[in-house]
Amino acid sequence: MAEAHQAVAFQFTVTPDGIDLHLSHQALTEIYLSGVRSWKKRIIGLKNSVVTGVYPASPSSWLFVVIAILATMYTRSDPSMGLIAKIQEHLPVSQSMSSQCQTLVSAVLFSTMLWLLLIFTMRLCLKQLLSYHRWMFEKHGKMSNTTKVWVALVRIFSGRKPLLYSYQGSLPNLPVPAIKDTVKRHLESVRPLMDDTEYERMTKLSEEFESSLGKRLQWYLKLKALWATNYVSDWWEEYVYLRGRSPIMVNSNYYGMDFMYVTPTPIQAARAGNSLHAYFLYRRKLNKEELKPWLLRSAVPCCSYQFERMFDTCRIPGTLTDTVQHWQDSDYVAVYHRGRYFRLRMYHAGRLLSPREIEFQIQKILDDPSPPSKGEAKLGALTAGDRIPWAQARTKYFSSGVNKRSLDYIEKAAFFVTLDDEEQGGLADDPARLDSYAKSLLHGKCYDRWFDKSFTVVYFKNGKMGLNGEHSWADAPVLSHAWQYVLSTDCFQLGYNAEGHCKGDVDSSLPQPQKLTWEIPPECEEQISGSLAVAQALADDVDIHVFSFEEFGKGKIKKCRVSPDAFLQLALQLAYYRDQGRFCLTYEASMTRLFKEGRTETVRSCTNESSAFVRALEGGEAADVCRRLFHEASEKHQHLYRMAMTGAGIDRHLFCLYVVSKYLRVESPFLKEVLSEPWRLSTSQTPLQVEMFDIVNYPEYVSCGGGFGPVADDGYGVSYCALGENMLNFHVTCKHSCPDTGANKYGGQIRKALRDLLQLLCPNQTELRKTEVKRPEFKKDL
Repeated sequence: MAEAHQAVAFQFTVTPDGIDLHLSHQALTEIYLSGVRSWKKRIIGLKNSVVTGVYPASPSSWLFVVIAILATMYTRSDPSMGLIAKIQEHLPVSQSMSSQCQTLVSAVLFSTMLWLLLIFTMRLCLKQLLSYHRWMFEKHGKMSNTTKVWVALVRIFSGRKPLLYSYQGSLPNLPVPAIKDTVKRHLESVRPLMDDTEYERMTKLSEEFESSLGKRLQWYLKLKALWATNYVSDWWEEYVYLRGRSPIMVNSNYYGMDFMYVTPTPIQAARAGNSLHAYFLYRRKLNKEELKPWLLRSAVPCCSYQFERMFDTCRIPGTLTDTVQHWQDSDYVAVYHRGRYFRLRMYHAGRLLSPREIEFQIQKILDDPSPPSKGEAKLGALTAGDRIPWAQARTKYFSSGVNKRSLDYIEKAAFFVTLDDEEQGGLADDPARLDSYAKSLLHGKCYDRWFDKSFTVVYFKNGKMGLNGEHSWADAPVLSHAWQYVLSTDCFQLGYNAEGHCKGDVDSSLPQPQKLTWEIPPECEEQISGSLAVAQALADDVDIHVFSFEEFGKGKIKKCRVSPDAFLQLALQLAYYRDQGRFCLTYEASMTRLFKEGRTETVRSCTNESSAFVRALEGGEAADVCRRLFHEASEKHQHLYRMAMTGAGIDRHLFCLYVVSKYLRVESPFLKEVLSEPWRLSTSQTPLQVEMFDIVNYPEYVSCGGGFGPVADDGYGVSYCALGENMLNFHVTCKHSCPDTGANKYGGQIRKALRDLLQLLCPNQTELRKTEVKRPEFKKDL
């Protein structure tokens, strides 16, 4: 087979005259260049490890300390107060080392120890400074003198030009809240959802737990917090994500969309060429740690550890629990097209392929007429179904031979690519197409994405693209950062020629993309069909509605002196009450990345204050009363959000207490009931990296954002994004099987709630913004 011969570096045959050896110079050259590239990466990694290891100082500061000590000694002063002499006494005696040389070596050793001590002190000071969070609770624009001094000190101790992971050693650990505080906040959060009898019963359960079992569980949790980097993250990854045995498609994976109004090129292969090249440019920056660490208010760093497993990562199924495996940098991507799998190398002769060359290679795959092998076409359904059957099938049918080799190529790829043969995307004159676009990205045909890979990039026939992300290795904002970099680089840096093709030339010596081969027995095909049936039933049940609200955005909300996030959360509460006639436990995702290895915390957005406001508005109370209640609810929401970000949330603490109780094999009626409460309204805000896009000058270059499936069978999943100052995007999901929910129905209630809230807060601004500018659907180049 041609593919097999390409992988052979040499061939030999045994003849009567001996062994006839035939070397392939091209293969040996590739091996040499691959080794050079690998060693370059090791050297860069070593350099970055040194720079990060001594941060907030710099390696050059060592020389400054040494020179300063030697200069002081030259003036016949002893800055070490006798320590240099002590070091000199204990130096190994050498006949070739003069007294002056011994003094010099002792001074250098003392300088190095002093330098390391200064670094340790600076890190300790920075860690203590970053443990201060009162700045977050101060009103916007009103910074106290204490906070001003704190900001100045943080900047002084933060050093200059930090790398991506420079702050990791200085971030504080996530604190364990007090049991009484968590129990108190939980009772407060469930009060609007319970009548007096139910609340009294819950109060008794809480008091019993706090006074007895809770103290014991808390002791174990504090012990873990002293030992582990983060007392939540490892258990959260294992028990919430990896131990789930149901399909990860829809239930766990999420999606991200392309530009809403612009398709930079209608050529599928060209769009893949530019964006795949941009992804590898991003990975290069990531490996060199050239990405800037995220800073809140330009001073407070966020944890960056989630970036480590973005590429070359795959979730591996197991019978009891899955695992996340991360490999060294792969030089290829795995590509799916019409039932076939390909291995596409992204490097040639030691260099990254140009966008035009990648387009050329992708077009070869698109033009390949070969049919899929027996059982190959719907193989990806194994990753979409239940986890145990997939784990069993993987062990039985993919642990050796050609199947193992091909599966390794997929799992060890930088990421997965799907060349979809459908056309998708939103049009200005047909917004409903966004719903179909979202469904395609969330689950596709249930077999044309590899849901276990860290992420899958999907390219549609008309040039649109999108992604599907696996959730266990990191949270959506991390992958969103890479996605927005790719979108920005694709359009604003790489661009396309007049015909819509990628720019540049093609090296005619590029090898053919390697088609993967499989030997799928009939028993495995039956398993594939079973997984596909499970996945298809799940996919068919998903109802999605995506819409853009352009009547006003966060700009007008800010003019009402309200937090945009609080405004939108209250709009969702009002819309849900109108839709369902009741309140529900509401989940809003908040980050805890101010702490080392922090991931997320829950903001329970349904509060006593928000429910009081909604009841007053729906009950016809006076506008002044409603406005007062709205502002109280908004302030409460902001306070809860800040508490969650600073480690004083409810749900992660209760979750970890529950895990400890399971390890100790003790039952807690309180924890069992708390952890079984359904999140009928699960919400999340998609962050936008504003520095990557110029929305003012290029308003059509706005992304649709992304979304996720519903958490509860009778609930909604809502993702929203504020784009610029005048646009809000919403992604609403639910299940067709629930007769009481409907994505379009709830979307309509959200629109009405947004208008009603703005009318309440700003009654004089009756003219809402109407966007009448027709945005182009296709734009070839900038």
